This record gives sequence, structure tokens and C-alpha cells, in this order.
Amino acid sequence: MLPAPSADGTVLVTGASSGIGEELAREWARRGRHVVLVARRADKLHALATSLGSAADVLAADLADPDERAALPARVAELGRVVDVLVNNAGLSTSGPVATSDPTAELNLVEVDVAAVVDLCSRFVPGMVSRGRGAVLNVASVGAFGPLPGQAAYGAAKAFVLSYSQALGQELSGTGVAVTTLCPGPVKTGFGATAGISDADAEAALPKAMWVTAADVAAAAVDGVAAGKSVVVPGAFNRVGAAAYRLLPRRLLLPILARTHPALKNR
Repeated sequence: MLPAPSADGTVLVTGASSGIGEELAREWARRGRHVVLVARRADKLHALATSLGSAADVLAADLADPDERAALPARVAELGRVVDVLVNNAGLSTSGPVATSDPTAELNLVEVDVAAVVDLCSRFVPGMVSRGRGAVLNVASVGAFGPLPGQAAYGAAKAFVLSYSQALGQELSGTGVAVTTLCPGPVKTGFGATAGISDADAEAALPKAMWVTAADVAAAAVDGVAAGKSVVVPGAFNRVGAAAYRLLPRRLLLPILARTHPALKNR
């Protein structure tokens, strides 16, 4: 369950400079929470913090860098804040066949999407447990429910986040600390374009009913944390898709996914 607000408590949101992360920060602030905004782009963070007023602080950091991740707890403490809610939202994707992939880009994905989640949970969860209250919101994807040809590393990374979060949640049962995994479907945030998949290609490949706005995703996520949900999948169509992902035999599912993925259309 969601811990009650405290005088020095904060919600630390990674990847807060744009997209779902920005909307999550806005949603937490709208509900009366102080937020600490973390991402690489300091200018974007400061612009967001200005719009949120005294409810926000900025800590620019590159979460692909283990040293910068390790410095975050001390930097939060310097602000006079205690992390009541950890939101691991920062993430990125690559796209295309593994056979033509860039090893540096693939490993950078693993650092941000996987290692940073584990690292920050390991650094902030012990304090929550010692205080007997706290919450973790880890952002995965509908793609976490099965393999994703065309974005193999991304799908596997999000599957890791879902598995890790569910295991962590069980470990924390009875401690006063809860864990929720957010698994959104497609959202127009520029995320896909950064990975080399245009909005036009994504819209052609994915049904209109799957698309949910970043603001609606953020609201569903915070509602889910408040309700103590283990997994939140925004959008009825995406919940059906997640169920199908889990239940359909891989021999049937994988060829369909490979045929329809925009990053594999020219094979």
C-alpha cells in the first residue's frame, strides 16, 4: 500500500524528463507528493521542476553509469529527503534483428533497463524496510509477458523487470513495503522513434485500441500503487493482449509477432 506523506518524504522518479516519467512526476505532485526528478537531461528536469514549484527537486544523473547510480542515495540525503516511493521508470529500447545489432547499444540498454532497476532497489529498499513503510513502482511493458522479435533485448529486459518485481514483492510481504509493476502498451511519447520505430509504423502495426495516453498511464499507475496492486496494465485491450501473450503457444505467437513488427518488415 502507499505510505502516507511525510514531512521529509519524497517520490524519486527516474526517466522523469519526458513521456511516461514526466507524467508520473506530475501525477505524484498533483496528489500532494514531493518528487525528486532524475534523468540525464538537466534542462528538461529543471523546466518540469519549475512547473511543479516547490514540490520538486532535480538530480541530473546518467543511469547507465554505475557510479552515478551509486551516488544517488547520498545526493537525496543532501536534499534532506527520504525516499518513500521509488519509481524506476527510466528505460530505452533498440530495434531490429540481433544479427545486425550494435553491442554497445545493446549493453547500454541492459544497464538502464535492468541494472539500474536492480541497483536502485538494492540501495533504497533497505531504508524503506527499516522504516516499515514504502513503495516501489517498476515500469515494464506489455512486452514483458513474452518474447518480442524485433526488440529482443528490450522484451527480455522488461520480462526481467516483471519477474524481479514480483519476486521482490513477495519477499517484502509483511514489511510495510509494497511493489507494483506497470506494464503499459503503446504510448505516443517519442520512445519508439528514439529506438528507430516511427509513430506511423507503430500505428500501422498496432490496433488503435491499444494506445493509451501517457497521462492516463500515469494515473493508472499511481492508482495501482495506492490500491496495492502487484501488476498494472493500463487499457482493457492491453490487458486482453497481455493474457493472450501468456497463454498462446510460442510456436504460434512468435511468427505473428515477427511478421508484424515494424523493425523486421524489410527482412
